[in-house]
Amino acid sequence: MNEQEKQRFTKQIEFLIEMDKMKNIRRQTRVLHEDRAENDAEHAWHLAMLALVLSEYADEPIDLKTVLATVLIHDIVEIDAGDTYAYDEAGNATKAEREQKAAERLFHMLPDDQGAYMRRLWDAFEAQSTPEARFANSLDRVQPLMLNYCKHGESWLAHGTRQIQVKERMQPVYNGSQVLGDLAMELIRRATEEGLLK
Repeated sequence: MNEQEKQRFTKQIEFLIEMDKMKNIRRQTRVLHEDRAENDAEHAWHLAMLALVLSEYADEPIDLKTVLATVLIHDIVEIDAGDTYAYDEAGNATKAEREQKAAERLFHMLPDDQGAYMRRLWDAFEAQSTPEARFANSLDRVQPLMLNYCKHGESWLAHGTRQIQVKERMQPVYNGSQVLGDLAMELIRRATEEGLLK
């Protein structure tokens, strides 16, 4: 390895070590088989599994590798910005600014080509500007909905979440997948009938 290659390798390893912090970012969603909150690393892994299994339900042709890369990196900004609960109005008011600042720091840790690639994926995810980003966003919204429903609405009930809030949050699922959008609306219907949502 020459000096330039060593520098590249060092940056990559430092970035990967930094990524371990995702294991410490707690989300509001609860894991199904334990009494604890899910962390960002678990969430990203679960989204990757959803992408592998459900990619046939994307409404547009997608590149699965791009979707997988997107779901793995979409929340790394929370290492600096923290997790913002989907229905926290005050937190969401400052979320974009906090996450942009985090993106600048984290993606710049990598060699330029890799940092630029991941930043493009993240920007596309935020803007939902590609078929892959739209499908990844659909998965990102449906996954916590499924867990919340299967956990008997535990986090919804704890926060007093209303049906209208969840419906509004799930509407963009249709931008990436009609099938997943319909699943989301069916779960909301059931959750309301069962008293899990106000």
